[in-house]
Amino acid sequence: MISDPLILSVAVLAVMFFFLLSGLWIGFSLMAAAIAGMLLCDLNLPPTLSIWTKIGNILVNSMWNSVNSWSLTALPLFILMGELLYRTAISDKLFNGLVPWLNRIPGKLLHINVFACSLFAAVSGSSAATTATVGKITLNELSKRGYDEKLALGSLAGAGTLGFLIPPSLIMIIYGILSDTSIGQLFIGGVFPGLLLAGTYSLYIMFRALTDPKAVPAVQDRFTWADRLKSIQDLVPVFALIAVVLGGIYLGLTTPTEAAAIGVLGALILGLLFRSLTFEVFKDALFNAVRTSTMITFIIVGAAFLSQVVGFLGITTAISRYIASLDLSPYLLIFVLGLFYLILGMLLDGISMVVMTLPIVLPIVIAAGFSPLWFGIFLVFMVELSQITPPVGFSIFVLQSMSDKDVGFILRATFPFFLIMILVVVIVTLFPEIALYLPRKMVG
Repeated sequence: MISDPLILSVAVLAVMFFFLLSGLWIGFSLMAAAIAGMLLCDLNLPPTLSIWTKIGNILVNSMWNSVNSWSLTALPLFILMGELLYRTAISDKLFNGLVPWLNRIPGKLLHINVFACSLFAAVSGSSAATTATVGKITLNELSKRGYDEKLALGSLAGAGTLGFLIPPSLIMIIYGILSDTSIGQLFIGGVFPGLLLAGTYSLYIMFRALTDPKAVPAVQDRFTWADRLKSIQDLVPVFALIAVVLGGIYLGLTTPTEAAAIGVLGALILGLLFRSLTFEVFKDALFNAVRTSTMITFIIVGAAFLSQVVGFLGITTAISRYIASLDLSPYLLIFVLGLFYLILGMLLDGISMVVMTLPIVLPIVIAAGFSPLWFGIFLVFMVELSQITPPVGFSIFVLQSMSDKDVGFILRATFPFFLIMILVVVIVTLFPEIALYLPRKMVG
């Protein structure tokens, strides 16, 4: 039996990674790590209470508490909305509507990746869905028109991660539930950082276009103001859905769950208006939404069980005391956590990163004086970075399937945007008001 909480935490982590690397489902791996921790620890239980009874009690309690949340219902609804938009004509409308407006900016149509991803992120909530939806239209068009392939892939990979930062965000919903932070406040807090990241991507594309003539074709399509005004009709449905979904949350008229339900209704209406919503499309969207929601909920249940066991065994307190004993400055602590999440992002998907580490990391961050709201935005950035880091970067897999390029080529293409994201993380860390200003204004 192990009595030292720090040694016990190492043992629990070793068990967890063993099961993860063995291919076991993430939810089962988290539960197995929790059970291993209970079995390895010297609990000094009374003779009348068996260890398996105690494990069962904690498991049942944590399962009920983790899923008995009205806020959690927003998760499957936003997933369903994203699935519906992904399978209807919304991406075609976005591309056609943006082309006349972006053709004169240095970098021309490469900005469509950034703008389209930003707009779709505001009605999707999923990074993978954002990358796939925008990529299936822009990559072929940009290739046919002679744009630099690396810059096209890199900008799509970077901008695709905005699906987690620009609200509504599935990661923000999960973080809000697990940390007891207002999901509406998290949504509002992600607006300025998301716009800052998107703007920085566009600035880099402009810089590349001005310094490397081969990045952008010399031939320029001509569009009149009449063409631009006509293209607005393709953009209005997207902006209207964004305004309805997010406007209700920001104005305090709807909860995130109610806004998600309205978003699903809006996606259905758009699908019917565009005449692209068939029974098969609806069925596929529904099945995929159920499958994704079930997977995420199972991970949340496993993480809640592990979290409760970690607290019960005193692991969180021991680790917090150990880190406090190192006497790290607040910013050095964030730097260490950033490196930790970068390494973790190479092994795990974003949702697993959040639910596995939050019970241990959040108390330490709050004790260091950081706002849990700000840390939620920081954590979303870390999850975004994990989307474009090997070997578990989902965006890399999506791009590989769409472009038929090898992983090495895609990684070289995405590396500049990876560095840009790290730069923006540093800026938001040094100037936390970028994330906190809007939520404070709304509350005030």
